[in-house]
Amino acid sequence: MKPRPDLLPAVPPMVPKVPVWARPRGSVFHDGDAAYAAGAALNSLDNLVRLDFSWAGVWRQRLALQCAAAAVNLTGRREDESALRDSHFLRGVGDDPGPSGHLLMAWRRLASRTTGCDAEMVRPVAEQHFGLQWDEDIAEVIANAEDMVLSARPAPVLAAEIAAAVYRARPDAELLGFWLADMLLAQKVRWPIPVPLLMGQVASPVFKSGENRKRIRPGGDGWGRAVFLAYATAAAEACELGADLAQGAAKLTAVTPKLRAKGSGDVIKLLLSDDAVPGSWSSSKLSARGARRLFDRLGELGAVRELSGRPTFRLYGL
Repeated sequence: MKPRPDLLPAVPPMVPKVPVWARPRGSVFHDGDAAYAAGAALNSLDNLVRLDFSWAGVWRQRLALQCAAAAVNLTGRREDESALRDSHFLRGVGDDPGPSGHLLMAWRRLASRTTGCDAEMVRPVAEQHFGLQWDEDIAEVIANAEDMVLSARPAPVLAAEIAAAVYRARPDAELLGFWLADMLLAQKVRWPIPVPLLMGQVASPVFKSGENRKRIRPGGDGWGRAVFLAYATAAAEACELGADLAQGAAKLTAVTPKLRAKGSGDVIKLLLSDDAVPGSWSSSKLSARGARRLFDRLGELGAVRELSGRPTFRLYGL
């Protein structure tokens, strides 16, 4: 007699990894080699995305935080990931997040919205979070994006092209170009929600060239190869982050039956769907005091980490 399927132990699938041979090592001088690495790495990432793990939300938001910190650094500001996290989760309702906070909100929106690249979706992001004046130049680039997706060209090629097109039209919109690159890549490979990737690699050696190691600007010499290598590296790092979060999610799921507080299920869902949850979080089912006790309990069980390093105004996450 075969065992009943509903009585079999639930074993989550393994998190895909990018093969070692697909990870850029040293200098890559040929576009074809870079494109091959990007394709292999993104294939592994595609497998991860389509498994739709329970922790996919926090995974995307952690990647969004990394990209936002890189964007902030590129603008000359000093906020790191920890400072951006603090400003986002601890600011008051209606408070202006500031320029750096708006950049984080841009990538958080990328990581939580359905895939699509049209003016209705892009314009609010460009104006509200990147502080750009919408004009015909940007509108034309966005209008051409639909034709780009319908073309037979590979996704990383299109990502490189749209970022370059934005920069040619509006050099002050360079950050938006990186944002759109991930959006267009996701649309081309038919991911339901984009994965923040490219911006997080902007400070890596692949975007440096020449004796002075100047940063390659979108559309400049070597830009396409740099984008391919950046996506290969970003995909590998995203898969590694996924493997780490899978372990944390497994611990959290294992201790869930031990929780007795009403509303604890809502907290578990938040921990799996977002980068962090404030220790003062509350709901109609769980008071702020009860939430603090719950987080203390989860910390004792090794199921969550305190992310701020502070004794007060704490933030918790996988």
